[in-house]
Amino acid sequence: MKRLAIALALAGVASPVIAQTAPAADVASIAPKIDAIFAEWAREAHVPGAVYGMVKDGRLVHVGTIGTQDQDSRRPVTADSRFRIASMSKAFTALAILKLRDAGKLSLDAPAERYVPEMRGWRYPTSDSPEITVRDLLHHIAGYVEDNPWGDRQQVLTEPEFTRMLKDGVPFATVPGTAFEYSNLGYATLGRIVSNVSGVRYQDYIRREIMVPLGMTSTGYDIFASPKDKRAIGYRWQDGGYVREPDMADGAFGAMGGVETTANDYWRWMAFLLAGWPARDGAEVGPAKRSTVREIVEGANFASGQMRNAALGAPCRQAGAYGMGWRVLDDCDLGRIVTHSGGYPGYGSNVALLPDAGVGVFVFSSRTYTGGALPMMRALMALREAGMAKPRTVPVSDGLAAAYAVAKTAWTAGDATRAPLANNVLLDRDAARRAREIADAKAQVGTCTMSEAIRPISAMEGIFDWHCERGHIAGRVQRAPTPELSLQVIDFRVRPD
Repeated sequence: MKRLAIALALAGVASPVIAQTAPAADVASIAPKIDAIFAEWAREAHVPGAVYGMVKDGRLVHVGTIGTQDQDSRRPVTADSRFRIASMSKAFTALAILKLRDAGKLSLDAPAERYVPEMRGWRYPTSDSPEITVRDLLHHIAGYVEDNPWGDRQQVLTEPEFTRMLKDGVPFATVPGTAFEYSNLGYATLGRIVSNVSGVRYQDYIRREIMVPLGMTSTGYDIFASPKDKRAIGYRWQDGGYVREPDMADGAFGAMGGVETTANDYWRWMAFLLAGWPARDGAEVGPAKRSTVREIVEGANFASGQMRNAALGAPCRQAGAYGMGWRVLDDCDLGRIVTHSGGYPGYGSNVALLPDAGVGVFVFSSRTYTGGALPMMRALMALREAGMAKPRTVPVSDGLAAAYAVAKTAWTAGDATRAPLANNVLLDRDAARRAREIADAKAQVGTCTMSEAIRPISAMEGIFDWHCERGHIAGRVQRAPTPELSLQVIDFRVRPD
């Protein structure tokens, strides 16, 4: 296994991200643990070749390689080796759709048949079925049947063959808009929409409008155009040995899984996406607006729950929903995770972003459907434990600072009405009762320092913790939704030591 630590962007390409880097000492301290995690996985899973990396604050700060590109030449995997990333390709297709929406060329809520005429006249499962929209296709709620691994083998379908398939119509598993079923066919249809709306092949549009502007010059869809000495050849593990999987040509279904890329290219895509957070003022420098990037995490509201792998630590139930080319999870330790796997004949891959921390991990492998989800999550947990995946601090707005100041005044005076109160506050508990509550709390905890800063939940709400002689005061303020300063919540609760 080879390891490289990279602390700055590759020469010659400006990265459209916030200019911060992880301290070299932090990266060096965690890198051996990350390497050990992926090495163990590759050994146990019989992975012939793999590359993995860590992106933080707009930089590729660590990349590791395992094994060889192919079993014949025995060339070692490098950060420039080209792997197919299968369904991780869907994220490029989804962003292309959003980019065309931003340009006013399509509507997410329009019937998909407006952009794909072959869908007109389809027979829907019920008389009250709604027409499939572009948004339905993005979220996998168009009513199509889950189609793994059938969809993978349609990669080579030609555009005329796909046209005939669309004209014939499809059987439905569910009524459109009523349930989530992962559909490669749906994303292939989105590729057709990109082609029809943009006037060029979806492959060319995505490469020209997204990949090349990010400096992803070694990324594309046509594997036969790749330098042979750079390609990671795909295998399956069978009967104790490696069997080469057949190469699949670029075709109509590539929008769902056809991208081939390198570690030295893919990190740029991750850095661009992570730079969409937090929302802020400033110039737009990427191929899509930051607000558009943040839309990818908007789920279709068909949320699901699952217990995460026990190997990751204490039991934790994750909630998840599918966004736009990404699955979005809420984890008890890591917070919001934006992730996607990729499985293909000869390849497996995974990526996970922590947008609220500016951190991401990816892994590509050259073994069929061996994506490395567990080691990737273990790597994220290791980063968290090392303090390298902390959520960004929400700044204290001027309005929240003012709300905190008047809360302090109210506490000192023993009178909640010394703060500007919204009309609900005294209707909930009158002024006399609130005064008694403050007096009782003061008698219980004694003098408080009130020197701690407020911890913002948002620009309008925050919590605080005051150290007192005989305990703590846990407080909360929340502004009312009015231009003038007015508190709809002012709360002081005793928290014993």
